[in-house]
Amino acid sequence: MFPTPTITHWLTLSALLFSIGLYGIFTRRNAVGVLLSIEMTLNSAILNILIFNRFVASDDVDGQVLVLFIIAAAAAEAVVALAIFVSFYRHRHTLDVTQANHICDQGNSTS
Repeated sequence: MFPTPTITHWLTLSALLFSIGLYGIFTRRNAVGVLLSIEMTLNSAILNILIFNRFVASDDVDGQVLVLFIIAAAAAEAVVALAIFVSFYRHRHTLDVTQANHICDQGNSTS
């Protein structure tokens, strides 16, 4: 009933996801919002790998294995980022990324 999506349709979806994620990275002030936007751009890259694996080398599973490694690395990155956000919130009581350039207090400066 519905036509089968072609590579152009999938790449358009991936470009849209990447654009939304990039827009979120540059416009969000909340650190969690920036992290979600980074994850969206990473999902766009994952989608590109799967698209080309399906349409170019559909007999190989190399792209699928690579996607599993990327997802595992993204999960580890999210855990580390959230730990940094918790520490930042404990010291600054905000998650505003514009305050990140003031991480060192005047009394704790190492230089």
